[in-house]
Amino acid sequence: MISSFEGTNIYTKDTAALAAFYSEVLGISIPFEGYGNFDGAKIGFDKKQPGIIIWDETKWEKLTTGFVNLVFGCDNLDETYKQLKAKGLDCQPPVTMAYGGKEMNFRDPDGNHITLLEGAY
Repeated sequence: MISSFEGTNIYTKDTAALAAFYSEVLGISIPFEGYGNFDGAKIGFDKKQPGIIIWDETKWEKLTTGFVNLVFGCDNLDETYKQLKAKGLDCQPPVTMAYGGKEMNFRDPDGNHITLLEGAY
């Protein structure tokens, strides 16, 4: 049966550019750069942990439709907001939610929704 969660696939027309956004703007590492010509990449925190796998939609069959909402944890969302604004990211400041945690929402260059979260759900 199922033994682990590997990650989430997203598809793009420009794999290298989208991987660079996650790596250079958000600071998430790229433990796997694909099978040549950057036709796929895994972003995450360790090659053996689940991650986000970005695939070239012109080469591989696009198996998802619509956009996804990716959620990442932060230790200090206010500081992260300042760092992302300094890198030119168009985003609104964090908001304290009814459950007590802070969230900040924005979109990646392909329109996928990203939530940064400080505090537990």
